[in-house]
Amino acid sequence: MLHRALDDSYDADVRAHITLTTASRTVANGAFRFAPPFLAVIAKGNGVSLAGVGIALAVGELAGLLSPLLGIWVERLQRRNAMSIGLAGVAAASVLAAGSRHVALLALALVVLGQSKSVFDLGLMAWVSDRVPYEQRSRVIGINETSWALGLLVGVTAMGLITAATNYRMGYLVAAVAVGAASLACRRIAPDHDTHMAQRLDPQPVDRSRAAATMVGMYSLMAASQCVFITFGAWLVDRYGFSAAQLSAVTFGLGFCELFASSSSARKADSWGKEVSTAIGAALMIPSGIAVAFGHHVLWVGLPFVIVAIASFEFAVVSALPLGTELVPGSPARGMGLMFAAGTFGRASMSLLATRVYSHFGMTWPPLMTALLAAAVVASMARLHQLKRS
Repeated sequence: MLHRALDDSYDADVRAHITLTTASRTVANGAFRFAPPFLAVIAKGNGVSLAGVGIALAVGELAGLLSPLLGIWVERLQRRNAMSIGLAGVAAASVLAAGSRHVALLALALVVLGQSKSVFDLGLMAWVSDRVPYEQRSRVIGINETSWALGLLVGVTAMGLITAATNYRMGYLVAAVAVGAASLACRRIAPDHDTHMAQRLDPQPVDRSRAAATMVGMYSLMAASQCVFITFGAWLVDRYGFSAAQLSAVTFGLGFCELFASSSSARKADSWGKEVSTAIGAALMIPSGIAVAFGHHVLWVGLPFVIVAIASFEFAVVSALPLGTELVPGSPARGMGLMFAAGTFGRASMSLLATRVYSHFGMTWPPLMTALLAAAVVASMARLHQLKRS
């Protein structure tokens, strides 16, 4: 179905499996993205505070600092094997999260889930990079990245409705079944050619200035999104008494807007430029964050700007991802591993800080933090653009 978005100038393997890889990533992202908007529900189910579950989420995110090591490992695997192994790990972690009775076990489940999804993502991004020139890469990665939005629109919404009818544990179990099926389906992808294997084992020197600008930008972008994404669910529950079903309705709306944003990036980032597109998305997060900070006392003001901030982030991050595939020339998985580590550190630091700031000061400061960090993204992309032109 999605192959219709790619003409004959794209690799035949990519066109044949673009729907499968996007669907597989959708179910994995659903399992991965379920926790943040349902933190308050999960905390209640485990008998702990929001800050306590925030620590578990931060631990899970911090484990993503291992992504550079995972990138080295993934480079030595067949791409389809990396994708299949990663999805199997996400399924196993979802079962572990469903059975957790203590915040420490939940933290362990989130660690395994996050790292397993990184293995899948690294394998997928590297598979695309092996087969698609950099100048065309945003379109393919953008199509795959609609799975981030679809994971929220379809995956998290479905898990939320299951949670409303039963409990969050059953939501994770259903996700485990779907991700396990995707793991088996990815075995249908053809193995890598010998030329692909030879290229990845001979990476070229890294331009440290460009790498630093890219990683600072990714850290700031992921941190900016986490400040608002991890707190808006608790804000809706605490201030407006939203139920799990109502949160699911909100996440459905968020997913729809993210889908529009990621689709727009797929269409525009190659022609506008990756750095420029990333900066545009981040720039839109600045006034949105400020509007949430000062308008959260009124639902019809605060909630729309939360949605705008998260959709703008989606446009920015989809535009930024191809930058990681060129971070280590000749070794896309290593480059993406470094980029993932920077983004993971951004999410982890804000998982801990933003939940505590929210617990003490309410919904004013987290979105202001979003605006400040988004400004840092714009500055980083401007620096990267300058370096590339020099």
